[in-house]
Amino acid sequence: MSELKLFNSLTRQLETFTPVHDGEARVYTCGPTVYNYPHIGNMRAYVFADTLGRVLSYKGYKLTHVINITDVGHLTDDADAGEDKMEKMAAEKAQSIWDIAKHYTQAYWDDIKALNIRQPAHWSIATEYVPAMIAYAESIADKHCYELESGLYFDTSTVANYGALARAKTEDGEGRIEEVEGKRHAADFAIWRKTPAGETRQMEWDSPWGKGAPGWHLECSVMSEALLGLPFDIHTGGIDHREIHHPNEIAQNQARCGSDHSGARFWMHNNFLIERSGKMSKSSGEFLRVQLLIDKGFHPLAYRLMCLQAHYRSELEFSWEGLQAAFVRLKRMVMGVSNLKVRHAELVSPPVTDVQGDVAPAIVATLRDFGAAVEDDLNTAIALTSLETLLGQKKVDVAQQLAAVAEMDAVLGINLMALSRTDLRTRPKNAIITEDKIETALAARKEARAAKDFAKSDTIRDDLIAKGVEVMDGDPLGWDWKLDI
Repeated sequence: MSELKLFNSLTRQLETFTPVHDGEARVYTCGPTVYNYPHIGNMRAYVFADTLGRVLSYKGYKLTHVINITDVGHLTDDADAGEDKMEKMAAEKAQSIWDIAKHYTQAYWDDIKALNIRQPAHWSIATEYVPAMIAYAESIADKHCYELESGLYFDTSTVANYGALARAKTEDGEGRIEEVEGKRHAADFAIWRKTPAGETRQMEWDSPWGKGAPGWHLECSVMSEALLGLPFDIHTGGIDHREIHHPNEIAQNQARCGSDHSGARFWMHNNFLIERSGKMSKSSGEFLRVQLLIDKGFHPLAYRLMCLQAHYRSELEFSWEGLQAAFVRLKRMVMGVSNLKVRHAELVSPPVTDVQGDVAPAIVATLRDFGAAVEDDLNTAIALTSLETLLGQKKVDVAQQLAAVAEMDAVLGINLMALSRTDLRTRPKNAIITEDKIETALAARKEARAAKDFAKSDTIRDDLIAKGVEVMDGDPLGWDWKLDI
C-alpha cells in the first residue's frame, strides 16, 4: 500500500498521514447537540468520520475514535449569542432537560446504527466532564482569560495566529463572535457563562466565577485531551465548525499547552449536504431525518451510499431522485454479491477468508485501484467504481472475489456481505397492505395463471399496483414496494 494522503484544513493542503504515536490513530469528532433529532445533513459528518476511521483501520492503525455528545453549553448561535439549545427545548417541551438529552441522544444513536456507523471507542458526554472543564478553565484563566459580569472570557490576543483555521477576516477580526459588553476583542469567547441574577437553570454548577455552565467550545478541548492526549492525530467536524468552534478549540489548546500547536495534527471538515426546498433546517419544523427516508421505503444504507458517491469535501445536493438512484445502485450491488454467494455455494468452495495466495491479476489490479482511491483523501466515489468492477469480473476464483468484496466493503461500510434483497425491502409508512396479504395475493395470482385465467391474474396485479406494490414476474424476489418520491 502507498501512503495515506489527507487534506488538512489548517494548512489547506494534502499531507501524508504520520501518526503521533506509532501504529495508532487517535481521532476526535464533534458530535451532536442533543436538543432535537439530527437531520440528514448532520449525519453526513458521521458517515464521513466513520469512513475516515475505516480507512485508518484498513491501513493497519489501531484506531481510537471519540465522538462527543453535547448536552450543555451550546447556544442557539454558534457564537456567544442566544439561549442554551438544551434549556430552550426543555422549556418548550415542558420536560426535564435530562430527559430531553436522553431522548435525543438515543435518537442519534439509532441513526448511527441504521447507517452502519461503527461504535467509537468512547462516547464522551459533556455533562460528565464539567468538573474537568472547571479545572481546565482554572489552569488557563490567569494568563488567557478575564472575567465579566456575564462570565469568564478567553482573550484571543493571548495566543498566536488566532483564527488561522477559518481564515475568514472581517472588519471585526477573524471568526467574529457576537458582541458582549465589556469584551476586549470581538473574537473573544465565553469559557464559563454565569447564570444571570434571578434566574435558575436546570443545568448549572458552582465554579470560581459563580454558578453557571461551561461554554460550548470548552468541552471538546477538555474531552479530547482527557481521552486522546495532546497532541492527537485528527479532529473532524462539519465545515461550519471551521469558522468559529474549531478556531476557539485551537486557542484553548494553545493556552493549555503553552505552545502554538493546535492540539490535533490534522483538522478535517466535510462539506454541507444541501436541500433546495429548505427542509434541511430544524427551524422548518418537519425536517429531513433518516427516519423519514425509512418511512418512505428507502433503506438507510441508500443514504450512506449517496454520501459516498461524492467526495466528502464537495457540496452534496440531496434530492429524492438522487436517493432513488443510489437505492437502485445499492440493490444492484447486493444482487451482485448474492449471485457470487450462490456460485460459491454451488462450487462447494472453501470458506471466504482474506485475499491471499495465488490471486487473479484482475482482482489484484482492482484492489490496487481501490486502495489508491481511498488513500487519496478518501476518494470513495472512485472506490465505489472499483467495487463494481470487482463484482462484474468473470473467470476468477469466486472465493477470492468474495474475500476482495468483503475487504472493500469493510472500508465503505455498505454491509454488502450481510444484506439481502429482502432486507432492502423497507416497508413504507403509508403502505395500505401487509406483506402477508401480498404473498396471499401473489399465490392466488399464480393459481389463476396456471388455470389460464389471465383476467383474474391481471385484476390481482392491478390491485397490488394500486396499493403500492410492484409485481415482478420472473424475479425470485417476486415483488417490491413502489416508492413515492
